[in-house]
Amino acid sequence: MPQSLLRYTNILSIVGDLIRVHVPNLSEGSAQANYGDLALIEQDGQGYSLAQIIKIDHEEVSLQVFAGTKGLSTRATVCFLGEPMKTTYSSNILGRIFNGAGEPIDGGPSLEQDPKVEIDGPSVNPVRRVLASRMVRTNVPMIDVFNTLVESQKIPIFSVAGEPYNRFLAQIAIEAEADIVVFGGMGLIFDDYHFFKTEFEKAGVSSRTVMFTNQASDPTVERLLTPDMALSVAEHFAVKENKKVLVLLTDMTSYADAMKEIGVAMDKIPANRGYMGDLYSQLARRYEKACDYKGAGSVTILAVTTMPGNDVTHPVPDNTGYITEGQFYLHEGVLDPFGSLSRLKQMVQGKETRDDHSTIMNTMIRFYSDAVNAQQKQAMAFELSNYDLKTIRFGEMFKKQFMALDVVLPLEEALDLGWEMMAECFEPEETLIKQSLLEKYWPNKDQVCAPEALAKAEA
Repeated sequence: MPQSLLRYTNILSIVGDLIRVHVPNLSEGSAQANYGDLALIEQDGQGYSLAQIIKIDHEEVSLQVFAGTKGLSTRATVCFLGEPMKTTYSSNILGRIFNGAGEPIDGGPSLEQDPKVEIDGPSVNPVRRVLASRMVRTNVPMIDVFNTLVESQKIPIFSVAGEPYNRFLAQIAIEAEADIVVFGGMGLIFDDYHFFKTEFEKAGVSSRTVMFTNQASDPTVERLLTPDMALSVAEHFAVKENKKVLVLLTDMTSYADAMKEIGVAMDKIPANRGYMGDLYSQLARRYEKACDYKGAGSVTILAVTTMPGNDVTHPVPDNTGYITEGQFYLHEGVLDPFGSLSRLKQMVQGKETRDDHSTIMNTMIRFYSDAVNAQQKQAMAFELSNYDLKTIRFGEMFKKQFMALDVVLPLEEALDLGWEMMAECFEPEETLIKQSLLEKYWPNKDQVCAPEALAKAEA
């Protein structure tokens, strides 16, 4: 009998979405059971679900059941397929929506005959990587101007439950300068899934988008596969078709919680707050897929990471911070200019962008910082100087015209707006900007910071 037709019936236990099956003479190669490979679970002579091998211990094999184990009997049978998990990759997947098991859920035509590619492969050979040097425009001023996103960068959006991070992620998907956008949603409630789907359709970007969505009601096991499928597809678009690919993931904390749940079911010893000791390496393995390929395209990763209790020392954001190249800090409905950071922005600012870019960024942040200090003085009833009043007004304008998440501005228009705001509130010499840039970019205004504007700010 061919190995692919061998059935194993001795199921030892069913815990959560995991089953353990006894496979006799496994070390002798009588069964095609290898770590990461697929198996078919059958019950009452009918196919029940696919499963993935996640542990081999002598003659005991542990498998994650994709469809969950509800209703599964210990009388079920297991057939090892001898190949790893794969996902569909072809031009036909653009505009399609898949679940965490890689099956289309949008009602479109079947993709059974399309080629498949393995997921969760190794990270890119460093020899194939090139130094990041190109900007990814998002038309979000707080990113493009102050924390520029660079091709091949991996960067999280730190936030908390209740913040509009999914709306923000959808806006980036719509506005970003990318050939392909691959979206991976983990543990989404139906409202969020429907929101992303309809937003992409309304904006007319579905034709360049691929969605992999694991909803909260779907099996936990599929949550672990979702980012691997998204990243595998992104890699192939970048390498095979020279595409500039942007991968958007939400929420990596939900992904880590799924790993913790599986680890507990496997009797692993938790390390920190219930998370397994390999949390760092598992996150790094996914984030390191970001790459600018030599002679090909690029993969850039932007991933939401929620912080339970707004605790940045929580294991998931804490480990993430050591892996990624900065972070965007989203709280109170805005991107925090002080908590956000892009460690690669200097690779493109002033090189691929205008010569005044870094100057505008530093000067506006300085004025906004002074505005925050002036507002604290005002709250404590200290006497405010004329400069304090100017910075307060500048801070109000900055929040409205730059920090608000619904602001959409190309980089050059945002830089021009920055000059106009400074000219409206300050004298040229107060900016401490070098004379050559002032002569080139300072707007011609007859009056700076009118008295009535200052009175309004003081009130």
